[in-house]
Amino acid sequence: MKNIKKAEQCEFGEYNSKGEWRPPYPVKYAPLFETPQKIGVILKWLLGWPGYIWPWHLLFFGVTAATWYWFQPSLEQCRTFNVDWILYMFIRNEILIWMVCGAWHLVLYILKLQGTKQKYDPRWQNKGNKKFLFKNQVLDNIFWTCCSAVPFWTAYEVLFMWAYANGKIPFLEWAMHPVWFVAWFFLIPVWREFHFYWVHRFLHWKPMFKRYHSLHHLNVNPGPWAGLAMHPVECFGYFSVIMIHWIIPSHPLHMLFNAQLTALTPAGGHHGFEGPILNGKVPTGSYFHYLHHRYYRYNFGECLIPFDKWFGTFHDGSFDTDPSRPWQDIKNK
Repeated sequence: MKNIKKAEQCEFGEYNSKGEWRPPYPVKYAPLFETPQKIGVILKWLLGWPGYIWPWHLLFFGVTAATWYWFQPSLEQCRTFNVDWILYMFIRNEILIWMVCGAWHLVLYILKLQGTKQKYDPRWQNKGNKKFLFKNQVLDNIFWTCCSAVPFWTAYEVLFMWAYANGKIPFLEWAMHPVWFVAWFFLIPVWREFHFYWVHRFLHWKPMFKRYHSLHHLNVNPGPWAGLAMHPVECFGYFSVIMIHWIIPSHPLHMLFNAQLTALTPAGGHHGFEGPILNGKVPTGSYFHYLHHRYYRYNFGECLIPFDKWFGTFHDGSFDTDPSRPWQDIKNK
């Protein structure tokens, strides 16, 4: 970046002259698409800690399984649209979003158990700024999350539960295709990243960015509630990731896993800290995506599929580069 005199080294990362922090290692991709393929490295990434399965995908699979068995209307109920089960699903999803985003916010921003250690931007959430609703970044983000994102998330789930119940889409039974049934859970995160990249690139088309996606990018210094702070048009595209289940046979459990990953994981990718945090116990954070908020022309995807490297929009977080102006500078022009 410009105006950087020097970077200060510390045992757990590096600060620039503005107090911004980066991890002590460069941003890198998962080994899945590296050449030549190294089977041992891929297996370690797949099965190790932290890795593809542990802890987050397994944890969210557990949330999905619990939702399906204890907190999901039956297919029999979903054969006809009824306000009772639809409202139930909406309230359940609001509770889930508060449990996840609220937990990260409580731990990192209210109790401040991590302080500012390993926080990408040393500032806390913005208050008194007219660009946010209520002149408060957190309240703005909560509003858009709860009143825009959660309704669209719920609407997609409601549509698909009705479609499964009425045989409108192909249904996958465990007993008939157990291998494909299990494989779907491993492939869903890959599909999600593929879908996210292309929807995200479309949202950065100038007309779409100016009218819709700029709302999300007001969060140059994001927090847990910023992940789903989106305009309704963006929410429509973002949650369309589950439309894949209209085409490829699946079980409602797959659809719920896809939808809940899409809804609940952005909090961990936007909270602004790099794991492991809390005395080294919790692997979390996404410096890759934080850099997209800081330099909005770079890092449109995530760290699984190297789209940005393939298309020349990858930024590894080095402080001695200035790939684009921050969104806040452009906003002030």
